[in-house]
Amino acid sequence: MIPHRIVLASVAGLVSAFLLAACDSSSDASATAPAAPVTSAAPVTPAATATPAPATPATTAPAAGNAVTITVRGADGVVTDGNGMTLYRYAKDEPNPSKWTCSGACVKTWLPVIVQDSVRTQGVRQSLLGTVHRNGQKQLTLAGWPLYRYVGDTAAGQTNGQGKDGQWHTLTASGAAG
Repeated sequence: MIPHRIVLASVAGLVSAFLLAACDSSSDASATAPAAPVTSAAPVTPAATATPAPATPATTAPAAGNAVTITVRGADGVVTDGNGMTLYRYAKDEPNPSKWTCSGACVKTWLPVIVQDSVRTQGVRQSLLGTVHRNGQKQLTLAGWPLYRYVGDTAAGQTNGQGKDGQWHTLTASGAAG
């Protein structure tokens, strides 16, 4: 039984390492393009409800065919994904035009919010959403700021990345630093 678990853990580790290496294939932030409105790629529709948080950190890309949900958490007004995981902006990124600067080792800690299909919103104006091209994928932006998840947030509602290195901040529905 234990050798079986070791093999499964090894395979999972190798797959994770491969995926992280694929995400890190380019560190040239100057190759980004201006943000394109999310609504031009797919319709943005209101979300009905948020789903419970996963037991493990969120991944960088949703499964094919899944929509990304962006919502505003209750009293603190912090922007989260549909699982209640806090979203962050990086002070070194530039909102106008959108540019991402987090690359290499940075994206192993700060996971870009990649969109493939539609984006649903609740409490966030869809006109503030857009995308920036990142290594052949589309990273979601809010008010021009590329969005990230923090691997140190392992449950919904956590804001462990707030203020990290004086550069990482939660966002409000307007895109302002939280």
